[in-house]
Amino acid sequence: MDIDQLRGILIACAGGEDNEALHGEIADLSFEDLGYDSLALIETAARLKLDHGVDIPDELITEVGTPAELLKLVNERIAA
Repeated sequence: MDIDQLRGILIACAGGEDNEALHGEIADLSFEDLGYDSLALIETAARLKLDHGVDIPDELITEVGTPAELLKLVNERIAA
């Protein structure tokens, strides 16, 4: 998975709104700065499991701080 695929999932989990914060270089911005709380991240984990078969437990997804960290976690789980 790449950052643009993850961006699409993040936008979908934000209600499909074209969130201005999700444009440009988002990899190293905190989810807090992007306007994502733990519930939005849990929704993202559910979407990742449904669409890509990647299982990330709630307690793990809420510890991820940036899209880059989430992307690394997703790709590690895809490769496993």
